[in-house]
Amino acid sequence: MKIDLTPLYANTVGFDRFGSLLDAALSADRQSAGYPPYDIELVGENKYAITLAVAGFQDNEIDVQVELGVLTVRGRKDEAKKDSRYLHRGIATRSFERKFNLADHVEVVNAQLDNGLLKISLVKEIPEAMKPRKIPVGNTTQAIENAVES
Repeated sequence: MKIDLTPLYANTVGFDRFGSLLDAALSADRQSAGYPPYDIELVGENKYAITLAVAGFQDNEIDVQVELGVLTVRGRKDEAKKDSRYLHRGIATRSFERKFNLADHVEVVNAQLDNGLLKISLVKEIPEAMKPRKIPVGNTTQAIENAVES
């Protein structure tokens, strides 16, 4: 299903990323949408954590990258260990790729693998120029005096 968002672009400025996010969401492969399972947690006021259940993967088999506001986590299992014979195989060790769209000013701090859980720490750091600031309100006489003194 493809939606043409061209009319939306004609009347908006700066929302180009919104359209591509919508296109990506509509065309995503639904079969792999559930693997690996994950949690997104609010850890503090501007701190977040994404935890993925990656049982059976070693740290050298997992790749975490951030590019253009998209966090990508990939897992590739070493195929050299196929000499085992299983009577039942319930632990999923297939390759995966999971993407997360990051909001503006959200940065990845680190990633740690512990007991089959990959925990990615994120922090939202708003630049000083974008933080709200108080503008003092004075009368016209004070404004003119301050401008003359400068």
